[in-house]
Amino acid sequence: MYVLRGMSFLRFGIIAKHASAFTTSIPGARSRQSVCKSLGPSVRYFNKIYTKTGDKGTSATYTGERRPKDDAIFEALGTTDELSSSLGLAAEFCREAGHPLEDRIQLIQCVLQDAGSVIATPASSAREAHKRNVVFNDQFVNDLETWIDEMTAELPPLKNFILPSGGKSASSLHLARSVCRRAERSLAPLIRSKEIDEQTLRFLNRLSDFLFTAARYCAMREGREEKVYLRPKERRSSRPNVTENES
Repeated sequence: MYVLRGMSFLRFGIIAKHASAFTTSIPGARSRQSVCKSLGPSVRYFNKIYTKTGDKGTSATYTGERRPKDDAIFEALGTTDELSSSLGLAAEFCREAGHPLEDRIQLIQCVLQDAGSVIATPASSAREAHKRNVVFNDQFVNDLETWIDEMTAELPPLKNFILPSGGKSASSLHLARSVCRRAERSLAPLIRSKEIDEQTLRFLNRLSDFLFTAARYCAMREGREEKVYLRPKERRSSRPNVTENES
């Protein structure tokens, strides 16, 4: 057994096998705690964080294949890991501000683990047993759309391009959104080469929409101003005066 460093994918008892469990009863997001606990004995861990198997510049996929660490598979895995980390930071800011998003964000992080398990199982080296273990249930996309619609109903119409702003919660969600977009781009070559299917990309695409909407939602709840994009002419007219010494 091994752990794929960064995303904690297990060769045995892989978490993605239980992906469908995360898509039930989404409104009661606290249920994700019991879902995670229910994995129990099926998930086994190393006692040590280091394995030394990657010291020569390669890492293993779930299928057991070793590839260079800069392979497209690991680029995508690393970016989704980075996305999960940025979501963790955003969740903390949301919790401090009293926004009702922390549970949803943690659930999204769980689904990201499932998505990463799919990425770690490239079709070119996957056997049927591997594929059965990492089926990704994209029903969660529908839940993201429901959450987006709920928040949008409370938001003022979007009339301008907005800049990442609006307080710590909103800005951290914008940062997570931009990482999510990069994760999408990292998946594109894998989909073109048919190493993974399009369901994971669909999830990330909708997730970036959710994060954009959630950022606006947090700014609105906090009464914070969203900075808008100013055209060149507008920037010149609103530019602060520059003193002679500064020029």
